[in-house]
Amino acid sequence: MNASKLASTGQARRSRARGGELRILVDGVDMAGKSTLVRALVAELEERGVPAVRHRGMLAGLHPLQPLLRQLSSARQPDSWWTTTAYVIGGFLLDGILVRFIPPRPRGHVIVQDGYGDRTVAFGMAGGPYLAAALALRWPRAFARFDLAVFLHASHDARAARLGQGRDHIDVRDERTVRDTAFTERFHAFHLHGMGRRHDRLVVLDSSLRSPADMAREIADHFLAEHTPTGPCPGPSSPTTTTRRSEK
Repeated sequence: MNASKLASTGQARRSRARGGELRILVDGVDMAGKSTLVRALVAELEERGVPAVRHRGMLAGLHPLQPLLRQLSSARQPDSWWTTTAYVIGGFLLDGILVRFIPPRPRGHVIVQDGYGDRTVAFGMAGGPYLAAALALRWPRAFARFDLAVFLHASHDARAARLGQGRDHIDVRDERTVRDTAFTERFHAFHLHGMGRRHDRLVVLDSSLRSPADMAREIADHFLAEHTPTGPCPGPSSPTTTTRRSEK
């Protein structure tokens, strides 16, 4: 896989100024460096004069089921059809509806989302497959939309080294994605070729080949080439460029 791939799915469409906020998704397998990249990207956008903020969890400003979902173990989600169903349907599919009316806060910022339902579906297919995940693959555009999606990969050796170094919180899913290569390959297949097709603009990066700061600069370049947020309420930009999907 190349260090960077730019893909576009479906017809090019005009950016949506949903209540004044633009959204970037950073998603991928555990230990790929998502949170580190999100922090670097927020800092890069801020340096360019674009207000940005890291966001996790559901996008909707008021999601009635999010407190209940937090009581479920997301780490063990791939081995639980119930947890997968609750997160996919009661969490992210409902979020896709609610966020149209209750946008994320703070307003007037670029929302840099640290993981979303794309990986939940991929984990549900890799660990199951579970019906809720399969239905989400059938209708992936029911999930909340992003103006740019970044799928982050890393080599097995790089992720194993990060696991060995430890971090604030290591869970069973972190360990499984490093040690069970067949499971991780299934995750990548459903993540990229399944949920990836819902995004009009998708960038795929390998964090084992490049630094977070370097990747953040490339993502910011891609994003700002299509969107030039100014003031508290950035408006629609010109249509995105349609390109053929690069294969993994």
